[in-house]
Amino acid sequence: MSAWLDNLTTWLGGHPQWLGLAIFLIALLECLALVGILLPGVVLLFSVALLAGSGVLGLWQTLALAYAGAVCGDLLSYTLGRHFKHNIGRLPILRRHPQWVLHAELYFQRYGVASLLVGRFIGPLRPMLPMVAGMLDMPLLRFVLVSLVAAAGWAVAYLLPGWATGAALRLPMAEGFWSEAALLLAGIGVVLLATIHASLAEKPRASLLGGGLSLLMLLAMVIGWPHLDALDQGLMSLVQEQRQAHLDKWIGTLTRLGDFHTQLTAAIVLCALLLLARRWRHLRFAGSTLLLTALSNTALKHGFARARPDVLSEPLTSFSFPSGHSSAAFAFFLVLGMLAGRGQSARLRLAWLVVASLPAVAIALSRVYLGVHWPSDIIAGALLASTVCGLSLALCQRQQPLLALPARLWWIVLPACLAVLGGMATWQLSTALLRYAY
Repeated sequence: MSAWLDNLTTWLGGHPQWLGLAIFLIALLECLALVGILLPGVVLLFSVALLAGSGVLGLWQTLALAYAGAVCGDLLSYTLGRHFKHNIGRLPILRRHPQWVLHAELYFQRYGVASLLVGRFIGPLRPMLPMVAGMLDMPLLRFVLVSLVAAAGWAVAYLLPGWATGAALRLPMAEGFWSEAALLLAGIGVVLLATIHASLAEKPRASLLGGGLSLLMLLAMVIGWPHLDALDQGLMSLVQEQRQAHLDKWIGTLTRLGDFHTQLTAAIVLCALLLLARRWRHLRFAGSTLLLTALSNTALKHGFARARPDVLSEPLTSFSFPSGHSSAAFAFFLVLGMLAGRGQSARLRLAWLVVASLPAVAIALSRVYLGVHWPSDIIAGALLASTVCGLSLALCQRQQPLLALPARLWWIVLPACLAVLGGMATWQLSTALLRYAY
């Protein structure tokens, strides 16, 4: 397999005009029923994204091609399920592995639409769930809408790391960039791997471990951020290279989802709904996490008084480290992800956290794109939120596990939170445009 992969990447390196098609096809096959289980899609996608980032394709082209391929793979899988129904189980490969369809079918019947979002990040389920959705006659319009959302997050999560690595290798980075990047990635990797291992092993103190390791990593960044200058400058140059004028307005709208008033309103709505539902322990977890994250961020900002980047013609006067948008967004969405995962298996809990982290990652990256935060600012903000979230959950589960929220409550909580975030962001954008017009 490694020899085949090396031959493919070597050939694509010599024929870059086919790289876009390769990204589209690999993404399609990775999301296609049955094929996606057998294909080493993660390795392939990283390899082609690495080539794209070396100067062959821009970031937005790479993401768009992977996104289109993923949506087409979903639609083909859905069509197969819709056409063959349960007769598809007669295929020779499924006769040998009937559990592939069975597990996906049970998961889809239990979680419905949410299964298509969360299952996107669970390897064996990703290519099977769209086919099962067709087998069970999920309405086409509903499936397409969910697929469009899920494929966007998937494309960013699976293509961005490879593309960024390729671009970093292409650009002339300052001395110390790679050593700083290696240390930072190694630290984050230890935090993630240890937490994932403890969660999959169903360790009772997995959240305490995750919060504690995040705290140690945050302390390391607090001590070492003056020595991350080469990394910050290099990544900032990489991101600014991808700026496009027609995208600035949309990125600006995205970043407003992390504004103080937007996050405060969303937090109040979430806590009010938990209060009305008399979910006292869930309320204590959510309220303490969001409040402590905000207070800690404010204290760190004023304690370090780090200046913001000078990318803007009129740089912001407030302090930079850590990013308030990043910490607030990660705290809010991690709370939602942790609440959604209560009462489920470890793999599903982790998948919920991945899904919940995607909008927070997008908000955090928007701050670097707009040039108002250094990359280390948004990483520190994410670590701060992870620390408080993990330790708060461990404290709330000290005596007994936090139970799952009823499904009917989620049908109120999620639309309400999304409506608040969207409404507040739109209102702030409209206000800013009117102010600019006058």
